[in-house]
Amino acid sequence: MATKQAASKTQEISLAHSPDSDDAFMFYALATHKVRTPGLKFTHVLSDIETLNQEAKKEKYDVTAVSFYASAFLQKNYVLLDCGASFGDGYGPMLVALHPMKRKELAGKRVAVAGMLTTSYLALKLYEPKIVPVVVPFDKIADAVTAGTVDAGLLIHEGQLLYQQTGLHRVADLGQWWSEETGMPLPLGGNMIRRSLGPDVGRAVAKAIRQSVTYALEHREDALKYALQFARDMDADLADKFVGMYVNHWTLGFGEKGRAAVRELLARGAKSGLLPAGGAEVDFLSEANS
Repeated sequence: MATKQAASKTQEISLAHSPDSDDAFMFYALATHKVRTPGLKFTHVLSDIETLNQEAKKEKYDVTAVSFYASAFLQKNYVLLDCGASFGDGYGPMLVALHPMKRKELAGKRVAVAGMLTTSYLALKLYEPKIVPVVVPFDKIADAVTAGTVDAGLLIHEGQLLYQQTGLHRVADLGQWWSEETGMPLPLGGNMIRRSLGPDVGRAVAKAIRQSVTYALEHREDALKYALQFARDMDADLADKFVGMYVNHWTLGFGEKGRAAVRELLARGAKSGLLPAGGAEVDFLSEANS
């Protein structure tokens, strides 16, 4: 009897992710109980990605969205799940300025970034090591550039699609640059799970996230309708485009190319001295491995 009770016990899992339309789309099925997760009960926590990066250092949540750059600092307590990630496949964080600017002019310029652990910041430092970062909330970066308080800004999330509406000029698309440099997609954000939960729970969580993404892609209209409540300043068509950019086959599973892209990003970061010792050594957990 005791064994039967233990087997039927439900484990509560805190699942933290950003309040953005792509994450909302991705986790729609879990948040609305469209998929069954036997033995697991998810509690969703919404916060911006840099806050999640910092809180992951304190191992605050069981499962958390993080920037891939931040993952290099978290390997001891967390492991990357091989699903639920966002890759920029030929597109990504957008570097913008109030006036046209060439790459060679960036050295020494003050550039607004969403956080010092964001992948966008790592990519920017690989693109131009001599920029001077200024941390600004991600949704205020375009305003900071327009106001002239910084020389340029690095836009993430929906800002990548909206910057032209405010008269800003594109300096560089870092996802496009990365693709030209490496032939790979740019890994931006993924999900990590606490190692202390063990591989069995890890595989079950990976399966649940993959099923949630699959359900959203198969019920796109309903999932998009849900995600629209998190789509800041975007209409349905633009939100659909944005979601399509970051919830796709890469989100269902990294595959060998996706894993190689993560390793390449972190290896370049390590070579540039931007990662902690051992930070480029990364492993992955999927529902099919331990």
